[in-house]
Amino acid sequence: MQGKLNVQTENIFPVIKKFLYSDHEIFLRELISNAVDATQKLKTLSTRGDFKGELGDLTIDVKIDSKKKTLTVSDRGIGMTADEVEKYINQIAFSGVTDFMEKYKDSHEPLIGHFGLGFYSAFMVSDKVEIFTKSWKDEPAQHWSCEGNPEFSMEEDKKHTDRGTDIVLHIADDCKEFLEESTILQLLKKYCRFMPVAIRFGEESVWVDSETDCDKDGKPKRVEKKQPRIINDPEPAWKKSPSSLTDEDYKKFYHELFPMNFEEPLFQIHLNVDYPFNLTGILYFPKVRKTIDPNRNKIQLYCNQVFVTDQVEGVVPDYLMLLHGVLDSPDIPLNVSRSYLQSDGNVKKISQHISKKVADKLEEMSKNLGTRTSSSAEDSKADETTAHPGKSALEDKWDDIKIFVQYGMLTDEKFCERAMKFYLLKGVDGTYYTLDSYREKIKALQTDKDKTVCYLYASNAEEEHAYIEKAKAKGYDVLLMDSPLESHFINLLEQKIEKTRFVRVDSDTVEKLIPHDDSIPEKLSKEEKEKLQPIIEGEIDKQRFTVQLESLEESDAPMQVTQSEFMRRYREMAQTSGGGMGFYGELPESYNLVVNINHPLIGRVLNETDAEKQKDLVHQLTDLALLANGLLKGEALSKFLKRSVEMI
Repeated sequence: MQGKLNVQTENIFPVIKKFLYSDHEIFLRELISNAVDATQKLKTLSTRGDFKGELGDLTIDVKIDSKKKTLTVSDRGIGMTADEVEKYINQIAFSGVTDFMEKYKDSHEPLIGHFGLGFYSAFMVSDKVEIFTKSWKDEPAQHWSCEGNPEFSMEEDKKHTDRGTDIVLHIADDCKEFLEESTILQLLKKYCRFMPVAIRFGEESVWVDSETDCDKDGKPKRVEKKQPRIINDPEPAWKKSPSSLTDEDYKKFYHELFPMNFEEPLFQIHLNVDYPFNLTGILYFPKVRKTIDPNRNKIQLYCNQVFVTDQVEGVVPDYLMLLHGVLDSPDIPLNVSRSYLQSDGNVKKISQHISKKVADKLEEMSKNLGTRTSSSAEDSKADETTAHPGKSALEDKWDDIKIFVQYGMLTDEKFCERAMKFYLLKGVDGTYYTLDSYREKIKALQTDKDKTVCYLYASNAEEEHAYIEKAKAKGYDVLLMDSPLESHFINLLEQKIEKTRFVRVDSDTVEKLIPHDDSIPEKLSKEEKEKLQPIIEGEIDKQRFTVQLESLEESDAPMQVTQSEFMRRYREMAQTSGGGMGFYGELPESYNLVVNINHPLIGRVLNETDAEKQKDLVHQLTDLALLANGLLKGEALSKFLKRSVEMI
């Protein structure tokens, strides 16, 4: 059996009113999009020579009449004949744009609509909707009216002689907010501020020089003047050629997009692709610094200059969600409300392309010495930098974008492969190195007995200063690795770079940070060590500290506090990622108390016969080690200070 589904028109309006769009406010975007399309169609007809009249003022008008409770959207576009009203309005979901685009495939004016349902969004907020329309063709104007049910009326309208269409919404009582100027202005700025046809709404006040009044110095007085309010910029920066824009233009547009962001962007990428998909836009790199999720939803998605959403997951790789900016593509498929993105091949290709262009930009910056370059016509126009002589443009901004690059390398394998070429390591002295150049620098001295190259690093140069100095005294080099993602990133590098190990400078004594075959002779016998161990353990918190007796240089500190690289790193990773690593995150913070058995003071502890003096000496040496690590606080610190005075 075969047949046709029968849609009951009696039920369509309740569905439209409640469920057609997720937000009722979308109706204004849809109606103005239709007006833009009507205007763009007329431009196409004029360009082709089909329309020979004067285009005149094509500005779209939005007007509120609070007394009549109406909101009107007017255009001077292509208009509709009686037959077109019957076809495109009376037959729900038959899109006029689809029909027009099929006929004029070579049109240079971008058209927005595809579904034929946008007009009916007006019924979500209206008790009644009227259309007054006059076609560009020499045919009578039409007046169409419907009160939100399957019944409508249509008749010739002899009053309307001007080309174009007026959509008049009689706003429902439960939607009165759409009769408020502030509400409509907010919606226009949200959805329509970059539409390609000028949109006029009400008036605004501006200050100008008076043509008649002057002050005592003869200068024209500043006077307030009312003028029509144009709410949009029909030619936003992303639609222009990168070569026509200056750095100031890019910065000005950034602050236009994000007026509450007072920091300047670091640099930008200007996208302009027309094959195998269409994509334009500008992506800005903000200062990221010490967080991995600052102000997400800062990339705005447009379709032919109509705002769609700032929820761009799927279109933009997750790690690029840290960027700010705008993307515009007619090739990203949207559902009927244009509010939620659908997944398909084009979206994936666009996502991959954006990631590639970001990698291209960063690699380009790593090679250039602070100069503006552009590797291809669609590439970004890099901003002027003030890099120091000898520093690449990437070095100059590295501290601000490092965490972004790390995030990308951890979450995107292809980006990681590219980034391995330009990722920079930073020494505690502020010097930058590529991964390859740094390995060459340290491998001679920092290769251990197992032929593994050991990268020493500090998380906080100030707090770990003593350990850094000990490492430097041995001739070792120390990196500064201080981002919240560092523990995860170190794991990644150890997997990517063969025979590599990262060790924080406070994770062990300097002799054991990079193990070699040579060892320091021990001054204590086995029996003496067995005697010393319980003496030390008796005066410490064994839940927090583990005593390790080590044979170190006599000039080294009598006691040192270290923290296991493995346990500390995985504990930090668990705190930032959770998941299957939750066990590590729940472990209490633990330390090693390393006792230098070759130091004279340790020998004195062992030989002290007075139990109280022995106890005080152990406490003093332990507290000194804790103090060096910032671990001595509160009551313990007060007791240490008192004891120190008494011992002096």
